[in-house]
Amino acid sequence: MEKKKYSSYAELDRDLEILKLEKQINYQKLVLSFQKTKESITPQKIVNGFVSSYTEYFSNSYVKILQSVLPYVIGWFINKKRGN
Repeated sequence: MEKKKYSSYAELDRDLEILKLEKQINYQKLVLSFQKTKESITPQKIVNGFVSSYTEYFSNSYVKILQSVLPYVIGWFINKKRGN
């Protein structure tokens, strides 16, 4: 980084003010990011994310689950009616 040469205090004050504003903007971005992260890590949102991921998985494989479970359920009903 090259050193800047100032010809007046007004230029220096202007650059210092710009740096101060950039610092405040970056600080507010950090605070906002922290708040969003804090909100996203609530127990309810963690559970909802966990449930939604499994819901997606099971909704996509619903037919496969039914095909594998249905014969056992039918067999159970048949045996129950027979008295076994």
